[in-house]
Amino acid sequence: MNNFYSHLDLPSEEIISSCIHCGMCLQSCPTYNLTFDELSSPRGRIRLIKYVAEGKLQLTEKFAYEMNFCLDCQACETACPAGVKYGSLVEAARVQVEHSEYTSSLSRLIKKVAFRKILPNFKYLKLFAKLLRFYQNSLIGKFAAKILRVISKKLYEVNRLAPRVSSFFTDEIFPEKIQPLNEKKFTVLFPVGCLMNVMFAEENKDTIELLTKLGCEVIIPKKQTCCGSLPAHNGDLEQARKLAKATLESFKEYDFDFVISNSAGCGAFMKEYKHILKDDKEYSSLAKKFSDKVKDITEFLYQNYDFTQFKSEEPLDITYHEPCHLVHTQKVSNEPKLILLQIQNLNLIPLNEATWCCGSAGIYNVVNYEPALKILERKMNNIKNTNAKIVLTGNPGCLGQIRYGKEIFNMNVEVLHPVTLLNRIIKSGDLK
Repeated sequence: MNNFYSHLDLPSEEIISSCIHCGMCLQSCPTYNLTFDELSSPRGRIRLIKYVAEGKLQLTEKFAYEMNFCLDCQACETACPAGVKYGSLVEAARVQVEHSEYTSSLSRLIKKVAFRKILPNFKYLKLFAKLLRFYQNSLIGKFAAKILRVISKKLYEVNRLAPRVSSFFTDEIFPEKIQPLNEKKFTVLFPVGCLMNVMFAEENKDTIELLTKLGCEVIIPKKQTCCGSLPAHNGDLEQARKLAKATLESFKEYDFDFVISNSAGCGAFMKEYKHILKDDKEYSSLAKKFSDKVKDITEFLYQNYDFTQFKSEEPLDITYHEPCHLVHTQKVSNEPKLILLQIQNLNLIPLNEATWCCGSAGIYNVVNYEPALKILERKMNNIKNTNAKIVLTGNPGCLGQIRYGKEIFNMNVEVLHPVTLLNRIIKSGDLK
């Protein structure tokens, strides 16, 4: 196993061997429930990883396929009675796949450019986003969509999947420090994110406005970069660690009570800094201190505020989809729902299979469009059965995926981040 994980901190042989093959994970796994193939289950994939690590099995095309067919939603971790850290296993295995013959040179090049050149450099990222925004809003984009619809239905749908670039970028409309509208209760550091900054800037704006209404001084570091989440989940742990260190360096000069994340994937990875850098003599202490201050926005709000004083202007039927990296990785599940239940005139309707993945899973819905669509259809049917007018979810990938599902399945439902609804309800000066 030393050779298989020669350049990795994770996972250890202990993690691999902790699976007792009980099968409790099977019913929680979306890909197993699509195929009912044992190798497409967490239990089956763990055996594949174990055999390849021990040299009993070569790294084959089937191994590569199964590691990438996995959503890495980590629902199996929640279901597992033995506490197997499956996410660290599959992400480490993806590193091996990424360096094998079963990953094309073109795929490596695209990921290298995206994860190592564009995402870490906000200047390049915003330039790329502006070009994409021009394409999306121009006749060129409309013409290209019509051509794609004729030549390839899959390419046409993948083109539709791309989130719309925001009309503004978060870091360009806010100063580095935003003062609270009421008496200051906390100083919070807010990473605007890479894709959140350019494609979900409205949600970022809602987050900042809500925090200031609730008495928070908000710091937006101007030298921030990608937190490393996307490369980590796509087999580039080396770059992920590099970006984690860069994030720690750019944030260490500030004095703050909490780091607030409104992206489940980013928040989950920043909480992992203390694990992925635990053996780094220079950064281990700083990483632990930082990770211990990271809070999802709903986690922070629930722990520090009473929302019974607030009331929606009109009765609203709402439901809540739980992002995988919030419920399964961060173990934040009750907090968002308990906030919503406190607010008068909100009718929170339970969503069947609320913790079931929506099929986004980073770039999974692009590279595995067909299975992602089947998973999305299941999610949209459950949402439809609630008859809710608003579905809430706290992750950009989920927002984009469910908004796409709303379009293709012709559903009359508004898809919002919880902070957007809260920001609508909570007015300036409401706080008691």
